[in-house]
Amino acid sequence: MGVCWSHRVKADSQYFTDNSKRANKDRNGLSGSSSKSSSVPVTPRSEGEILKSPNLKNFSFSELKNATRNFRPDSVLGEGGFGSVFKGWIDDNSLAATKPGVGIVIAVKRLNLDGLQGHKEWLAEINYLGQLQHPNLVKLIGYCLEDEHRLLIYEFLARGSLENHLFRRGSYFQPLSWGIRMKVALGAAKGLAFLHNAEPQVIYRDFKTSNILLDSNYTAKLSDFGLARDGPTGDKSHVSTRIMGTFGYAAPEYLATAKSDIYSFGVVFLEMLSGRRAVDKNRPPGQHNLVEWAKPYLMNKRRMFRILDGRLDGQYSLDKAQKAATLALQCLTNDPRTRPTMDEVVATLEKLQDPKDTANFTRKEQNLVNSKSQQSGHSLRIGRRNSIESSKASASYPRPSNSPLYG
Repeated sequence: MGVCWSHRVKADSQYFTDNSKRANKDRNGLSGSSSKSSSVPVTPRSEGEILKSPNLKNFSFSELKNATRNFRPDSVLGEGGFGSVFKGWIDDNSLAATKPGVGIVIAVKRLNLDGLQGHKEWLAEINYLGQLQHPNLVKLIGYCLEDEHRLLIYEFLARGSLENHLFRRGSYFQPLSWGIRMKVALGAAKGLAFLHNAEPQVIYRDFKTSNILLDSNYTAKLSDFGLARDGPTGDKSHVSTRIMGTFGYAAPEYLATAKSDIYSFGVVFLEMLSGRRAVDKNRPPGQHNLVEWAKPYLMNKRRMFRILDGRLDGQYSLDKAQKAATLALQCLTNDPRTRPTMDEVVATLEKLQDPKDTANFTRKEQNLVNSKSQQSGHSLRIGRRNSIESSKASASYPRPSNSPLYG
């Protein structure tokens, strides 16, 4: 259920981002084709498929039409495999639709009936984010299931995706400092650790830069749970499933385990260190695949600096750079048994934090976000109001497999 922005994205409305031309391949790393089973069925599914959650509001379609000004084209934030994402407004307390500019900003994803992603992914998103809450998971406010309509309503995150900040150029996207990158990496790692420690365990299966969203304070939040699955139970070592994920991020073993998520984290962390995409055919021969190109350098302390983003020059100490490179290499080992746990990754990243650098970076770009800070503050209040349990290291929730059509 990844959301992709097209070239129409405006600087003042960044949210989920991806390359729209890659959207058709993102749900399956080896193929861009979709099966008929992934589309919305002719017969509308029932409310009984959705696990009950006191945290979610069941919006009517008319409410969302009012909130988004009837899904007007100038309300579109982006488009992707799931469909279009619209900007809307709701009341902070009642969550009722309000006039544009009044209340809090929301992002509304509307399922494209002819798209590659369908009811199953829509349902998985609700059944995971409706049960699990954490500061490093995007806040799902509600959904709409009415006739053929399938929509999801999220908090609006002002700074959009990590992918944009790493790889897009322009005055809006200033190069992220070393300290900000370490902060984002820690937040994303805490989100994964929370999922891996949940009861039952959650395997994310689609960890990548376009699925890491940033709030106004550069707090990382994981989004897009359409591919998430319950972890193995009993004496099972992995979850049996078809190959899923995004090419360049998927672990070589292609087994659904928590350790496969850790490999994907290693790829993203390497992207953050290098400023390069996981797969980039525009690079010279031998550099198309980031992991394959970078691994020899990561193994050598003296040559390791060749992979670091040149825009970070002078922002890191020798010791911290080497520790970061070592962590990336540990996550990217081919043998999943030797990869660290997410708790171990979090512990390492906590030692690489520098609050002073984060504060300095934020001050330098303050002029770029002053006009959006009020909206961002409103959207953050929704997350705080419904996150009483979010500070716990683990969570217990109804298994999404309890949904009648889970599979």
